[in-house]
Amino acid sequence: MARQKALKLYRNIGIIAHIDAGKTTTTERILYYTGRKHQIVDVHDTKEGKGSTTTDYLEQERKRGITIQSAAVSTEWKGHQINLIDTPGHVDFTIEVNRSLRVLDGAVVVFDGVAGVEPQTETNWRLADQYNVPRLCYVNKMDRIGANFAHCVLGIRERLGANALLCQIPLGSHDEFVGMADLVAGVGYLWKGHDKDSPWETVPLDEIASRVTVTSAADQDWLARLPALRQETLEHALAMDDAAFEKLVESGEFEMDTLKRCIREGCVSGKLTPVFCGSSYRNKGVQQLLDAVIDYLPYPGENGGIALVDEDGHVIGDQGVVDEAPARALAFKVINDPFGTLTFCRIYSGVIRKGDSLLNVTRGKKERVGRIVEVQADDTREIDEVRAGDICAFVSMKATETGDSLTDPAHPALLERMRFPDPVISVSVEPKHRNDVDKLSTALYKMVKADPSLRLEVDKETGETVLKGMGELHLEVTVDRMRTELGVEAIMGKPRVSFREAFGQPVEHTYTHKKQSGGSGQFAEVTIVFEPQAAGSGVVFSDEVVGGRVPREYIPAVEHAVTVEAREGQIAGYEVVDFKARLIDGKFHDVDSSALAFEIATRQCFREAQRLSRPKLLEPVMRLEVVTEPDYLGDVIGDINRRRGTVSDQGQRGAQAFVQGHVPLAEMFGYINFLRSATRGRGTFTMEFDHYEEVPANLVDKLMEKEAK
Repeated sequence: MARQKALKLYRNIGIIAHIDAGKTTTTERILYYTGRKHQIVDVHDTKEGKGSTTTDYLEQERKRGITIQSAAVSTEWKGHQINLIDTPGHVDFTIEVNRSLRVLDGAVVVFDGVAGVEPQTETNWRLADQYNVPRLCYVNKMDRIGANFAHCVLGIRERLGANALLCQIPLGSHDEFVGMADLVAGVGYLWKGHDKDSPWETVPLDEIASRVTVTSAADQDWLARLPALRQETLEHALAMDDAAFEKLVESGEFEMDTLKRCIREGCVSGKLTPVFCGSSYRNKGVQQLLDAVIDYLPYPGENGGIALVDEDGHVIGDQGVVDEAPARALAFKVINDPFGTLTFCRIYSGVIRKGDSLLNVTRGKKERVGRIVEVQADDTREIDEVRAGDICAFVSMKATETGDSLTDPAHPALLERMRFPDPVISVSVEPKHRNDVDKLSTALYKMVKADPSLRLEVDKETGETVLKGMGELHLEVTVDRMRTELGVEAIMGKPRVSFREAFGQPVEHTYTHKKQSGGSGQFAEVTIVFEPQAAGSGVVFSDEVVGGRVPREYIPAVEHAVTVEAREGQIAGYEVVDFKARLIDGKFHDVDSSALAFEIATRQCFREAQRLSRPKLLEPVMRLEVVTEPDYLGDVIGDINRRRGTVSDQGQRGAQAFVQGHVPLAEMFGYINFLRSATRGRGTFTMEFDHYEEVPANLVDKLMEKEAK
C-alpha cells in the first residue's frame, strides 16, 4: 500500500513544561479545535470525579490532577497529521519527557504567564538541547493575575539562552486580556468572549490601539511599541536571508512567504525560537498556535534522522527518514496494557507490516510484529502498516524494552541510545498478602521494564526487595499503579537515600593471595593504585603492567574484580564511584596461578585499599525551589539552613516570592508537611537531583544510624 499522506504533511510534536503550566489543558483544546473530540474536560474537574482529560486517563492522574505518564494522540489540522505527546511536568517523571523528546521532531514549550521560566522548564529545555529538538514557546495563562509577558520573554532569553523571536504580543493581561497582536501577519486577533466556540475578529495592526483599552502601564507600553516591535521581528527573522534583509532595509518591503520561510529555517536549525501567547483555559490563541506548529516546526527528517552507533555507543553513520530503506525503529516506551504489552516505537526508515519479523539488535533476539496500533491515549486503532516518520505501538512484544533498536533482520543496525538518570531514593517493597510473593515479583518486573528510571534489587543482608526511583512521588505512584493496573497490592517501606562512596586519597596497595592444601594451590599477587577522579567520571581500569609480571590472560579477571567490588564499599556497603584503578605490578606462579586466584587477590586488595584511603561517603544534593507569599520567605530560608542547605537565589515573580537553593536529600523527607504548615498551605516546591557531595565526617555515623532504622 502506497503512502497515504506526504511526509511533509506530518508533525511529531511534544508538549513540555513545568508542572501546572497548562500542558494538558492546551492539549485538550488542541484536540477540540482539530475535531478529535467534541467536548472539553478541564484538569480541575478530574479531581472532582467529573471525568478525565484525554491524555490524563490513569486513576493516579485524575486523583492528583497531574500528568504522570506521557500519552500519545493523533489529530489533523489543515490537512496535516499531528502526532502529539503530552508529557509530565513533575520532576519525578522527567524520564517520560526524556524518552519522548528522543523520538519527536519538534516541541511546544508551555510557560506559566505569571511564573515564567521554572526549574522543570529548564531541565526539559536542556533535554531538548541534548536531542536537538526545535521548539516554539507558548506563554500561557495571560488571563491570570500577575501575568507578565516581558518577564517570561526575559527568562527565555537569559535563563534558557534562547534567541527568542516575538511572533505574538498579548493585548492586555488578567481580566483585560482580549487577544494578541500577530507581528508576523501584521494584524490583531480580538476575541468576543471566553467560550470555547467564541469567534475572534482580525483587525489591522494600526487599529489595535484604538480598539483595546488597558489600564496597566506595562500593557500600555506594549501597545505603544507595536510598530517598533514588528519592525524588530521582521529584521530579526529576515536576517536569515541576506537578499530579503537588504530589500527590507532599503525599501521596507518583504514577501510574506519569504518571512515565514526564514522563521521556519531559523526554528528548525535552532537559531530562532518563535514566541507565542494566549490563554488555553479561556480558549484564546490555541488555533494560532496550531498554525505555528504547521508553519514552523519540522516534518520528520527535515532536521536530520537518527545516528547509527556501534556497540560502544560511538557514532558510525546516520539513518535518514525515508521509506526506501531497510526498516529501522526505536522503542521509546513500554506500557502494561490489559490486552498485552504495548511497545511504542518511532519508525525512522522503511515500512513495517503486520506479520513482519524484526531483529531486536540491542538484545540479539527476533520479534514478530503481530498487531500494530495507532494510539489515542487509552484507546487504540488497528492499522496494517507503518512507514518512516510514524509513531505507533506494537502489541505483545516479549523481549523489547525502552531504548532498544528494532530493524530489518537482513540489515541490522544499532540506533543512538537514550540516556537515563540514576535513581536517588529507594524503598523496601513487600506483598500485602503472604501468598502474593510471586505475583509481586512479576508486577515489579513489569513496572521496571516499562520505566527505565526504576531499579530493582534484593538486599543481601535482609533479603528485602528494594525499589529505587527518582523521588517519593515516583515510588508511591509506581506501587499504586501495580494495584490498579496489575491487581497486586504492596506495602512500601520508609524511603531511603541512595548514598555513594569514594576513595578519600590515592592509595597504592599490594595484596598476595596464597592457599596451599595439598596438590595444586592458589597464588596471585597484585599491586594496584587507586586514585579518586572528578565527579561523574565513573570507574576506570588501566592495565599498566610491564614485562609480563601478570600474564595477559589474567588481566580481565582483575578488571572484573574491580568492577564487582565497586558495587559495595567499605563504609556502609554503597556503590563506590569516580575512581581509577591502575594495575602496576604483580606476581604469578606457573602452576598455582589462575584467573580465580587473581580475582580473589584483587577483591581483597580493593577492600583494604579503600579502607586505607580514608574513604568518603557521598550524598545526593537536590536543587530546590520554593514559591510562596513574601510574608513566609524568612521561615522558608531559615528552614533550608537548618536542613544543611544553601540558598543560591531569591526574588519576586509577580505577587509571589521564590527562593532557590541546594539541600541534601536525606534532610528533605516529609518536607511538604513543613511547607504546608509554615505557609498556611500557600507554598509549593519543586526538587530535582543536582549532584553528589561529601557528607561531613561528624555526620556520617548519625546518617547511617538514621538509615538503618
